[in-house]
Amino acid sequence: QVQLVESGGRLVQAGGSLRLSCAASGRTSSDLAMGWFRQTPGKEREFVAAINRNFDNTYYKDSVKGRFTIFRGNAKNTVYLQMNSLKREDTAVYFCAAGANVRFYSSTYIMHDGEYDYWGRGTQVTVSS
Repeated sequence: QVQLVESGGRLVQAGGSLRLSCAASGRTSSDLAMGWFRQTPGKEREFVAAINRNFDNTYYKDSVKGRFTIFRGNAKNTVYLQMNSLKREDTAVYFCAAGANVRFYSSTYIMHDGEYDYWGRGTQVTVSS
């Protein structure tokens, strides 16, 4: 079993930056692909970014490319989402996810929440104008 705990969400002005953290415990994170998803009220959860278990491949939702960066910490049990140039439409609850068998050779699978076995409870990011 894997426990994921997100942190770092808060209110930030448009154009600002924020770094979210996801701490994993219960299993070596190097066994897992890690991802970030987000959800706003009334909408389905959507993919944001992911990094593979070897830490050498990342994938992003088109609307965050060039603004967001997913990376793992030196301890390898933490994954971060660096968010720059934030926009109001980035406002959402952000969830960390982990999967033991994410099929990282296809964007269809990477972006599908069914590929991920473990989920955190989420952290709220609010971007004000």
